[in-house]
Amino acid sequence: MTLQPFVRHAAVLATLVFSLACAHAALKPGDAAPTFSTEAARGGKTFSFQLGDALKRGPVVLYFFPKAFTQGCTVEANLFAEASERFAALGATVVGISADNIDTLKRFSVEACRDKFAVAADASAKVIKAYDAQSSWSADMSDRISYVIGKDGRIAFTHHGPDPQAHVQNTLKAVEALGGPGQR
Repeated sequence: MTLQPFVRHAAVLATLVFSLACAHAALKPGDAAPTFSTEAARGGKTFSFQLGDALKRGPVVLYFFPKAFTQGCTVEANLFAEASERFAALGATVVGISADNIDTLKRFSVEACRDKFAVAADASAKVIKAYDAQSSWSADMSDRISYVIGKDGRIAFTHHGPDPQAHVQNTLKAVEALGGPGQR
């Protein structure tokens, strides 16, 4: 018997309880995506992530998660890692962002993200606030919300909800709808 389905269901339940207390208005499709740069990690190595540079290559899936190494956030990172090749084939960059410090995210980028995509540190919660992604429990912590940002720098899709798998599935569909590499 495997524990993976149980762990996934427990993560969904935990994030559902968390998200019910965190309902807020998110940026809407058509809104300009706030530009930012921040320290990020991929494969345990740090670098400066700049949204503008990433958008030059294609759409960006920017997903906010509450806390590295928590059950739901680890499941979500694993799912994004599993889907990373499909996002890349569509020309999309995936980046997760949380209020965790960069040392924590260096480890998370290896263990949970499996070296497949970057996670960015927003310890001051400036980016979290700019994207209206803060948790109602703590303004310095993000809620679980995902955005697809088109090459034009505008929000193309928003998903807010407790199910980590829905974030991956729905953002992948939104990127596919943009038309593939080099589009929008």
